Amino acid sequence: MSQVPLSKVPQFDPRLVAIDGVDAHLAAISPQALAPQALRARFDRTPHWSPEILKEPQFGQRPAAQAAVLIALVMRGYEGQTPHVLLTQRAAHMNTHSGQVAFPGGKLDPSDASLQAAALREAQEEVGLHARHVQILGELPVYVTGTAFCVTPVVALVSPNLDITPNPDEVADVFEVPLAFLMDPANHRRHTLDANGVTRQWYSMPYTERRENAAGQTEEIERFIWGATAGMLRNFYRFLAA
Repeated sequence: MSQVPLSKVPQFDPRLVAIDGVDAHLAAISPQALAPQALRARFDRTPHWSPEILKEPQFGQRPAAQAAVLIALVMRGYEGQTPHVLLTQRAAHMNTHSGQVAFPGGKLDPSDASLQAAALREAQEEVGLHARHVQILGELPVYVTGTAFCVTPVVALVSPNLDITPNPDEVADVFEVPLAFLMDPANHRRHTLDANGVTRQWYSMPYTERRENAAGQTEEIERFIWGATAGMLRNFYRFLAA
């Protein structure tokens, strides 16, 4: 295989790569620790911790670019105590990470006052999420993707009465996954692939969404979370578990 991003390799499907293991031996983050007030306290008093993944193997000589994503925690459930993570399915025609599950986000623009401002701008452009619904908690360490984006994950609480309007030029679909599912290592699968002399490792966190279709029937949709998105979620788990 050529030295290009795996998502661009013809016939590559991450779903078909063997599973090295599942981390069911690690403790899940408790529901109490995922409540909004507990998340605020964790970011206010950040513990000593180490991210698990900081950089992926690089593809080619592409110049590094600063970027930011919004890990938007929509406050669902009784009294907003059950956060769900807002995710997108990227449009198939995108130049990078096309068709993949991702957080809203993108490159830092010269007009952006900060990386947090970039994450908020991108979220509004991609899914119509207005900043008035967002309360930023803090940031996670920079994650460098194989395509040389130096991504700062910005974590925020989001009001449940948000309005979502996906931009079809960038986003094929928008959905939510319970944070408790993503913060349970029993749902974290490890993969390894040797390609073109480079060993590539990543996590996947497949989630089955149940959604009512136009006919009023419940259908199941597989949301295959993997790569950089799963890596940043794994770092979020390590942050909360510290």
